[in-house]
Amino acid sequence: MKEKMRKAAAISYDNEDYAPRVMAIGRGDIADKIIEAAKENDIPIFENKQLVDNLLNFEIGEHISPELYEVIAQILVFISDIDRLKGETDVK
Repeated sequence: MKEKMRKAAAISYDNEDYAPRVMAIGRGDIADKIIEAAKENDIPIFENKQLVDNLLNFEIGEHISPELYEVIAQILVFISDIDRLKGETDVK
């Protein structure tokens, strides 16, 4: 059976910007490197096949389109929750 090619995208959001930006996109080995870099830098990973397929259509540095705002907002809440919980467990 043929293994599906891995796909990955990374986004970044700066409060001074009007929308998140696509920071990295890739398939295969490049996707693996994006995922590896996220793990090495303790960046949360959120899996969503449909979203990554959409993000692969953007250029690096490009703002995401308004139709993706809602799903990206949900991801940012997810990451914020992880950061908050991590902060609670990291306190000694």
